[in-house]
Amino acid sequence: MTDFDPEKLRQSWPEPAQKRPIVIFGAGSIVSDAHLPAYARGGYDVAGIYDPDLDKAKALAAAHDLRVFPSAEDAMAHPGAVFDLATPPAAHAFVLARLPEGAAVLIQKPMGSDLEGATEILRICRERNLMAAANFQLRFAPMMIALQDAIDRGWLGEVVDFDAWLALATPWGLWPFLKGLPRIEIAMHSIHYLDLVRGVLGDPLGVHAKTIGHPNHEVAQTRTSAILDYGDRVRCALSVNHDHDFGRTHQACEFRICGTEGAAYLQLGVNLDYPRGEPDILQISPKGGSDWVEVPLAGSWFPDAFTGRMHNLQRAAAGDEPLVSSVEDAWKTMALVEAAYRSSTTPATPIESLP
Repeated sequence: MTDFDPEKLRQSWPEPAQKRPIVIFGAGSIVSDAHLPAYARGGYDVAGIYDPDLDKAKALAAAHDLRVFPSAEDAMAHPGAVFDLATPPAAHAFVLARLPEGAAVLIQKPMGSDLEGATEILRICRERNLMAAANFQLRFAPMMIALQDAIDRGWLGEVVDFDAWLALATPWGLWPFLKGLPRIEIAMHSIHYLDLVRGVLGDPLGVHAKTIGHPNHEVAQTRTSAILDYGDRVRCALSVNHDHDFGRTHQACEFRICGTEGAAYLQLGVNLDYPRGEPDILQISPKGGSDWVEVPLAGSWFPDAFTGRMHNLQRAAAGDEPLVSSVEDAWKTMALVEAAYRSSTTPATPIESLP
């Protein structure tokens, strides 16, 4: 293939011409591990943070030399701010309903605890004319931007297979707000993959899914199998096991995307030994080629995708480009999540008994 050159692939999102200050709601580990490093890398000014647990907010602020807002009202009143809601899903609607009308806001996934919650968030955003996006930042990871560019260039041909395979040990204890929640694995983790699949393949016709927990702990669900229905030309399957806690040797977090003329392999390194992680990997077997070629990556999912996610929101707020993963689009990902949970409670096709 004469035009195949992995170094030509796009990997980053263009910066906004003018960067507005960011006000963060929430002081959890995701803010420390991803949001703050990403915004520093992107050259953004974080005007301050607010968390109802002021001691928690002060500890995070002290570590990063940030201002702590004494109240939510003070945080919402910061002039010209873009608001970053790194809040639990049940808290999103409360904050959104009180933000300045027309504000630009990034909403941490999931977009509410369930589809009913997502619909309420969508209603609030519409009524208050908010420039609102969901933080489905996997679409903005350098390897995923490059993957989409390779697909757009025709290097894979028509995409006909999408496999996600995870066998790893996830430290759920890092997120104490998850304790006792009835929906965990799909709503909090695999939602990223479902959203990415939608970005690559479009909306599926339906989904077959089963999500379960594990006898060694009390987390509601940590293991999921799902098949997305794209008709007779495309096969899409996810196998997710967060309880493969037997050492690194046979753990995996990888995607295989195959086309009619080429294929791509990706490793999502951050999930291996989270949050320290391992490198992301993108390899392509291009159209007309036989060997796998590694794409030199200019960054990783954590934190670079968070930078790109904010770039798009700020550029969209300035009218420079469409908003990716707007609440209108994110609602469709939430509808897919809801369908997966509904499928999980529905009996499978019964097998005939021996006559």
